[in-house]
Amino acid sequence: MKQIKLTRQEREIENALLRGEYVKGSKAEFEEIAQAIARRRKDTVLNIRINSHDLKAIKQKAHRHGIKYQTLIAELLHRVTHS
Repeated sequence: MKQIKLTRQEREIENALLRGEYVKGSKAEFEEIAQAIARRRKDTVLNIRINSHDLKAIKQKAHRHGIKYQTLIAELLHRVTHS
C-alpha cells in the first residue's frame, strides 16, 4: 500500500479528528457557513496606490498573523465598511 505524505496542516487536522475535536454539524449549520463563505468571496479587483512604508508595515503585520497581506487589506476594508 502506498504511504500518503501529509502536510503539517493536514496532520494537525487528522490529529484533531482523532482527538474528537470535530463534531458533526446540522444541515442548517452547514448552510449558514456556506452562505457566510459565499458572502465573503472576493469578486472584484481593486488597484490602489499607497505609501511604500505603509505597505511594508502591512506586509509585516500580515506575516506576524500568518496571512497574506492582500487578505489583511481586504479584511480591514470589510471591517471599515461594515462597522
